[in-house]
Amino acid sequence: MSDIQDYQSSLADPASRKFETFSYLPEMAAEQIRRQVEYIVAQGWNPGIEHTEPENAADNYWYMWKLPMFGEDDVDTIINECVACHNAHPKNHVRLLGFDNYAQSAGASMVIYRGQPV
Repeated sequence: MSDIQDYQSSLADPASRKFETFSYLPEMAAEQIRRQVEYIVAQGWNPGIEHTEPENAADNYWYMWKLPMFGEDDVDTIINECVACHNAHPKNHVRLLGFDNYAQSAGASMVIYRGQPV
């Protein structure tokens, strides 16, 4: 067990906080984000985009970027909205969600762009 890495995280240091599974991995490249969007579309989930300041990432409330894209299955359209959100809020974390209508929950949730704490 001693080979398992301890992630140093504290409330005092927003840059150190981990908030979802993928946040323990290096930042996603464009092709990796595309594959996640393709997976969300393949599951029939509705994509949604949210953003928040890094210091508020542990809170339950994130700002919604427009409405969820109900029925959208064009991967490029979804990616373009993710990029638009990131460009509009470059200092914020941007999260991609896949809303599952049947389970009435998020089937996928991941930060795809990481902002920098103020």
